[in-house]
Amino acid sequence: MKAELSPRDPGLKKLIKALSRFDSETEIKEFITDLCTPAELKSLADRFVVAEMIQEGWDYRSISEKTKCSTATITRVARALKFGEGGYQKAIGQVERS
Repeated sequence: MKAELSPRDPGLKKLIKALSRFDSETEIKEFITDLCTPAELKSLADRFVVAEMIQEGWDYRSISEKTKCSTATITRVARALKFGEGGYQKAIGQVERS
């Protein structure tokens, strides 16, 4: 059974608040390294790279070959880019501006 996460979930609210309070990339890295397993971090990083590649116009097969991500993951990221909250686009924009 898939766990449902509500935007009102108290744990999620605390996590978001904690992330918003960090002052440096180093602090964020330390926190997410403690929070996530290496596999979870790899998965998150892969999804971000996939999102960037989709935004750049890469086709799914090329993305899969380059990243070794499944087409299911690529499709999931593409769906979030199209129908999500706009978080990927904002994060990609932040990286592009830095």
